[in-house]
Amino acid sequence: MPRALSALIFLSALVHAADQKDALAPTGTLRVTFLGGNPVQGRVDAATGAVTGPVADLTQELAKRLSVPFKVFPSAGVREVLDAVKMHSADIGFLAFDATRAAEVDFSQPYSLAYNSYIVSADSPIRTGAEIDHAGVRVAAPRGDSGDLYLSRTLKQAELKSIAGLNPDGAFKMLGAHEIDAYATNRARLTEMAARFPGLRVLPENFFAVEQSMVVAKGNTAGVEYLNRFIDGVRDSGFLKSVLVRANLSGVEIAPPK
Repeated sequence: MPRALSALIFLSALVHAADQKDALAPTGTLRVTFLGGNPVQGRVDAATGAVTGPVADLTQELAKRLSVPFKVFPSAGVREVLDAVKMHSADIGFLAFDATRAAEVDFSQPYSLAYNSYIVSADSPIRTGAEIDHAGVRVAAPRGDSGDLYLSRTLKQAELKSIAGLNPDGAFKMLGAHEIDAYATNRARLTEMAARFPGLRVLPENFFAVEQSMVVAKGNTAGVEYLNRFIDGVRDSGFLKSVLVRANLSGVEIAPPK
């Protein structure tokens, strides 16, 4: 290859790398936030604050490819993730896709699908998901979660109790007090909840497959394009599969290419 052409290719690669860093890590550090209470995205060690799971592994790999340091921090809820990205205190947020959220931030293609279902008391007469949407049935979901947004659009007869900050501990108390008949969230949370608390039963069906994606500030087209290529790459290489296997999550699978 002629020396001039080789130099031109090298220069082009440097410019491209710089553009990628500007789009995703403008401060020189890749700053990433996620839903701290959602094991589908990641887990936070209560004693050390260390983050593990898909968000940690994918962020580390992305930062490695960008040749920048990284910082991963949990957010308390969807609103906090959206605000962190919009206010540029985070460069990337991990979030499930919903059209209402896409009005505020730009989404990458999904990297995984997290299935949502219901948990009921073991002695509940409800045996299947088809028995949920009936008059008199009370379903609780964390306000603003993807499952909550989906059920608010699809439940016709059951009563949906959309409760801010509702977690498995609170849902267990509500089920025990007969304040609700079912709790709706992702299957990973439900499986862990059933293992922690006696007398609960996860329904066998899923009502919704939630697309887990990454988000950037509105209008960051270059950032979205690079994240889409990154997700294609980790999917094709098998890295994404190893991430999900290591996380050992129930009801989570790799999202197909989009």
